[in-house]
This record gives sequence, structure tokens and C-alpha cells, in this order.
Amino acid sequence: MREHIDDPMAEAVIRWRTAEQGGRRSGPPTAPVYMATAVFTPGDAHISVLIEQLDVREDESRTCKVDFLVRELARPALVPGARMLVMEGPRVVAEADIQVVHAG
Repeated sequence: MREHIDDPMAEAVIRWRTAEQGGRRSGPPTAPVYMATAVFTPGDAHISVLIEQLDVREDESRTCKVDFLVRELARPALVPGARMLVMEGPRVVAEADIQVVHAG
């Protein structure tokens, strides 16, 4: 298990869905670095994503560092304002809005 993302590709605001909305039954992940699959919208390519929470905002969304196992797959879609869906299997558990893209 990773403890940190040292050189993230981006920062995003992530809104985790509640269990009633089809999200995780246990709520937002508590691991230091959460690993899942993501899809940029529009698009259909599933990409392995790494997420490290930085803080919780007043509206319960989270500011997070974001990185990818295969960075080259994410790079074309990774722009400020891009929407990314975080998936667990076939289900969407969170929506992320990319805020800042790093050169990394």
C-alpha cells in the first residue's frame, strides 16, 4: 500500500456518492492512497487512478492529489475542468473535477 503520492499529475475536487446514490457503503475511502479505475467524460477508456485526500471542504467534497499508473493514457484528457468518474467495478462511486494539472 502506498502512503503518499509524491509527484501527482493533478489536483481535483472529488465528490463521493452516498450508498443511496450507488456509492460506497462504507463512505469515502480511508486508505492513505486509494486505488481504483477512472473514466474521463466523455470517453470510455478505463484508467487506473491513485487518489490521496488533502482536505475535506465545507460541502463535504474533498481536495485530492491525483495520479495514474499509466500516465500516458491519462495525459490527453487531463486538463483543468475535465470531469473524471471514479469507478469500483461497473459502478460510479465518485465524480472528480480536475482543478490543477502538474507538469509531471
